Amino acid sequence: MNRTKRKGFVFTRYEAPDQSPFDKLFEIFKELITHTSGDFDEAIDWLRELDKEYSLTDENYTIDDFIEDLKRKGYIQEEIDPEGGGNGDGEGKFSITAKTEQLIRKHALDQIFGKLKKSTSGNHRTKHIGRGDEHTGDFREYRFGDAMERISMTESMRNAQINHGLDSFILNESDLVVEETHHKAQMSTVLMIDISHSMILYGEDRITPAKKVAMALAELITTRYPKDTLDILVFGNDAWPIAIKDLPYLKVGPYHTNTVAGLQLAMDMLRRKRNTNKQIFMITDGKPSCIRQQNGEYYMNSVGLDTYIVDKCYNMARQARKLHIPITTFMIARDPYLMQFVRHFTEANKGKAFFTGLQGLGEMIFEDYENNRKKRIR
Repeated sequence: MNRTKRKGFVFTRYEAPDQSPFDKLFEIFKELITHTSGDFDEAIDWLRELDKEYSLTDENYTIDDFIEDLKRKGYIQEEIDPEGGGNGDGEGKFSITAKTEQLIRKHALDQIFGKLKKSTSGNHRTKHIGRGDEHTGDFREYRFGDAMERISMTESMRNAQINHGLDSFILNESDLVVEETHHKAQMSTVLMIDISHSMILYGEDRITPAKKVAMALAELITTRYPKDTLDILVFGNDAWPIAIKDLPYLKVGPYHTNTVAGLQLAMDMLRRKRNTNKQIFMITDGKPSCIRQQNGEYYMNSVGLDTYIVDKCYNMARQARKLHIPITTFMIARDPYLMQFVRHFTEANKGKAFFTGLQGLGEMIFEDYENNRKKRIR
C-alpha cells in the first residue's frame, strides 16, 4: 500500500537559543565597556553589581571565571606597571585588546543598523540611470550603443513570441530589452562628534549613543564599502582627529563648543581626498560657544547665541558649499533658538538638518549615508 507523506507546518512555543554562561555575560560586558569608555575595571565593577541584583552567575560560573575566560580568549590583556602599581597582589591592570575593539564596533553595527547583508565591495547607488554596475530590476527598450551584456534574453525572447507568434521564431531589434543599472561611486565622509561638557549634562548620557553611531558607521564602511573613506574628529575648545580604534575610549571634557574649528579640520581632511563625492556629518547637542582667534586666544561665551561666533559658523557653512561639501547636522536638542541657528546654518550650506533624540540617531545617519550621497551641491 502506498503511503503519501503529509506536509504542513508545525508550530511550537518559541524557546530562546541556549547561551553559555560566558556568552550571556559577554553581551552585557560589551555594553558596559562602551559606557565606561573602555575602562575594564569600572565595567567589571558594574557587572558585579548587576550580578548581585539579578543573579547573573552561580557557584558553577562566577565573575572571576568570566574574567579568566576573557583572558584566555584574547579579549583582555594584562598591563604590568613597572612601578609596582596594579591591584596590590603583584598583578597589573587589565585592558581590552584590539580584538575586543573590533568586536564592539561590530556589536554597535548590529545594534544600530541591523544585520546588513554583505554586497560587493565598494560602492553606492546614485540617482542617475545608465551604463552602470548595479541592477535595478527595471527594463526598457534597446537603444543603439547599449552594451550587449545588458540585454535581457529572457525578456527579449518573450517579446519576440508575443510580437511574432510561436510558429516561426523571429527576434528583431525592436524586441530587444535591456535592464537598467545604477552608476556607483565612492564617498569620503568626515564624522564630527561634539565632546563638550553639555554632552553629559542634564542627566542624559549623549556621548555614548554618539560613540556607538561612530563605531557602527566605521564598521559599516570598512566591511561593506571598503572603497569609501571615513575620518572622525572630535571638537570641544579645539578640534582634532581620532583613530577608529580609539572610539571605545572616547570621553567628553570640560570643553566649550568650537564648531568652527571642527568644520575647518573637516574641510582640510576632505580637500586631500581624491573622491569626487564628499560630505560632513556633525553630531552635536549644543550651540557654538567658543572660537580661537588669530592671536591664539580663545573667545568664549556660553550665554545665548553670540553673534560673533555664530557668523563665523555661517561663513564656514558657505565655504563648504563652495567646495561642494554638504553638511548634515544631527542636532540632539529641542531648544527653539538652537533649532533656528541650525536652520540658518543649513540654509547657508544648502545641506540638511535632523532634529532628533538619541533613540533614532543611528538609523537616521544610516539612511542619509545610503540614500543622499549623490545629491551634489552646485
